[in-house]
Amino acid sequence: MEDCLARKMEITVSEAEKRTGRNAMNMQETYTAYLIETRAVESQSEGQCAPVDSLWRRYSEFELLRNYLSVTYPHIVVPPLPEKRADFVWHKLSADNMDPDFVERRRIGLENFLLRVASHPVLCQDKIFYSFLTQEGAWKEVVNETGFQLKADSRLKALNATFRVKNPDKRFTELKHYSDELQSVISHLLRVRARVADRLYGVYKVHGNYGRVFSEWSAIEKEMGDGLQSAGHHMDVYAASIDDILEEEEHYADQLKEYLFYAEALRAVCRKHELMQYDLEMAAQDLTSKKQQCEELATGTVRTFSLKGMTSKLFGQETPEQRESKIKVLEEQIQEGEEQLKSKNLEGRDFVKSAWADIERFKEQKNHDLKEALISYAVMQISMCKKGIQVWTNAKECFSKM
Repeated sequence: MEDCLARKMEITVSEAEKRTGRNAMNMQETYTAYLIETRAVESQSEGQCAPVDSLWRRYSEFELLRNYLSVTYPHIVVPPLPEKRADFVWHKLSADNMDPDFVERRRIGLENFLLRVASHPVLCQDKIFYSFLTQEGAWKEVVNETGFQLKADSRLKALNATFRVKNPDKRFTELKHYSDELQSVISHLLRVRARVADRLYGVYKVHGNYGRVFSEWSAIEKEMGDGLQSAGHHMDVYAASIDDILEEEEHYADQLKEYLFYAEALRAVCRKHELMQYDLEMAAQDLTSKKQQCEELATGTVRTFSLKGMTSKLFGQETPEQRESKIKVLEEQIQEGEEQLKSKNLEGRDFVKSAWADIERFKEQKNHDLKEALISYAVMQISMCKKGIQVWTNAKECFSKM
C-alpha cells in the first residue's frame, strides 16, 4: 500500500459542466463533463508547490476505464461507478440525470471511484489508469489499442458456464449467494430510507403550517402576540431546515449505493471463475475423448456407438497406414491437450489465490465503510431529533412567557 498512487498523487474531480456536442451518430446531445485535477505529492513535501494538471472526462470515459479494468483484472473486485441515473430517491428529489444536485453527488461518486482505484495495490499500478488521469487527447485510442474488448467473454458463454459446470467451487458459489443477498438487503434498506425521507419531509413541512398559523394568530392578539410570533418563527426555521438535512442524508444513501453496485463486482469475479472452470472441464472432456479415440484406433475396438464406427462397418476398415497416421495426429493432440490442461489448472489455481486475497481485502474495506456510514447516519438522526426537541422546548418557553 505504501507504493499506491493515492499516496503519490492528489486526485480530485473538482467540478462538473454541462456541454452540448455531437455523438457518434452525428446527432446533437447534451452531456456532463467532469474536471479531473491531479497534483504530485512529492514536490509538495519538498516545500515546492506542485503544478496542478487538469483534464475533462465524460461519464462514458469512466465507463470505458472501468470496463477495461474489469476485463484486464478478472480476479479483482473492481470498484463500481456511481449510478448513471438517480434511483432510490425520495419523491421531492429530482431523478433527472441533469439535475444539479444529482450531478454534484455523481461528481463526488466519480472522485471516490478514482480514489478507490488509486488506493488499490494492483489497479493503481496500471498504466492505462495513469494515462486516464494525465493524458487528455489520445487516451481512448490507447485503451482501445490494448484490445481488451476481444478478451471480454460473451454472455452466451457465461450463461453456458453457469448451467453446465459440473464441479463448481463451493466458496465461489457461496460468495455469489452472499452478493445476491447483500444487493437485496441494501436495495430494501434504500427503499425504506426513501419512504422515511418522504414522511419526514411531510412532518417538517407541516411545522411550516404551525408557523403560519401562529403568525396569523399573533396579529389578532395583544398580550399573547409576541409569544405566538416567536413560536411561529421557531417553527418556520425548523420547517426550512429539512432540505439541507435530507441532502446530507442522501450522501449516506450514496455510500450504501456504492456497496449495492459492489455486489455486481463480486458476482463478476464469481462468473469469471465459472468460465475458467467451464474451460477446464471442456478441455478435460476433449482430452478424454481423444485418448479414447486413440485407444480405439490402436486396438481396433469401438467402445461406444459412433458415426465413425458405422462408417467403418459400411465401407470397410482403414488401412494400417491410415490408422497409424491418425494415431500419430491424435497422440500429438493428446500431448498438446495435456499441456493445455496443466496450464489451465495452474491458471485456475493462480486465479483462486489472487481472487481470494482481493476478496479478503474487499471484505475488510466493506466492514469498515458500512460501519462508519451507519454510525454517521445514526448520529445524524439523533442530532435531527435533538433539534426537534429543542424547537418545541423553545416554543414551550414562548408560550410560558405569554
